[in-house]
Amino acid sequence: MNSNTQSVAPAAYISWEQAVTWLREQADQQALVRDCYYDDPLEASAERFSRTEEARELMKLVGGRCQGEILDLGAGRGIASYAFAKMGGRVTALEPDPSPLVGAAAIERLAAASQLPIQVVREFGERLPFSDASFDVVYARAVLHHARNLSQLCCEAARVLRPGGMFIATREHVLSTREDLAQFLNEHALHRLYGGENAYLLSDYIGAIAGAGLRLKSALGPFDSVINYFPMKAAEFQRIVETRLRRKLPAIIAHRLAALRAVQRLVGGILSRRSNAPGRLYSFVAIKS
Repeated sequence: MNSNTQSVAPAAYISWEQAVTWLREQADQQALVRDCYYDDPLEASAERFSRTEEARELMKLVGGRCQGEILDLGAGRGIASYAFAKMGGRVTALEPDPSPLVGAAAIERLAAASQLPIQVVREFGERLPFSDASFDVVYARAVLHHARNLSQLCCEAARVLRPGGMFIATREHVLSTREDLAQFLNEHALHRLYGGENAYLLSDYIGAIAGAGLRLKSALGPFDSVINYFPMKAAEFQRIVETRLRRKLPAIIAHRLAALRAVQRLVGGILSRRSNAPGRLYSFVAIKS
């Protein structure tokens, strides 16, 4: 979530709710507000997320487990909880922040308004109040990079997963070197307000997931999936692929090749490996053996 806004920000750190409230009040940041699903009414915002290409791709990854027991870690306003519940899942939304705008109280309001099966639990991911092997899916959207203890959070996620269960962490900020963290934090739209952003090396995420006893199925780079490059749409990425192919191929051939998913995955992989932007987004899919 980067921004070039020139608006004056408070000098001292404020709460996450206050930071989001500030962002919502900036006339030049309304596109970012919508892209982050901070807009109201909340039910309409959650419904919009459930219809995105990101959500559809997520449900493809989860597959038949969508109808099982789902734990949404760091659920925020509950947009993913809503999407999973719409798909038939029995959702537990874990969110430590009590906020009625961006926390547990907001999810409780969303669950009541939508009448979907979403149970809200106020706790941190490093100390899950659930029995072993309780869930078919543990999902975390933009959560791992906020972890106070990344290894412990992944171990707890693995503990509550059933054998064969899936751990999915999406849109996690990645650094090439630890020295890149300062640049990422300086460019982040809200870090200077509430001071809570962070990012890790790719090896940190992979090591924590493996250390938890989970088998990493895929680590999706910035251009490997619409899950990461949203709010850019798949059709927009296809045009990027076509533009690159036209550098070496006739226009008609480039156009046809760019429409093929295999070609898009190939080019996306190349672009992901070349990307070194501080805070670029990765997603991780892992299975509990």
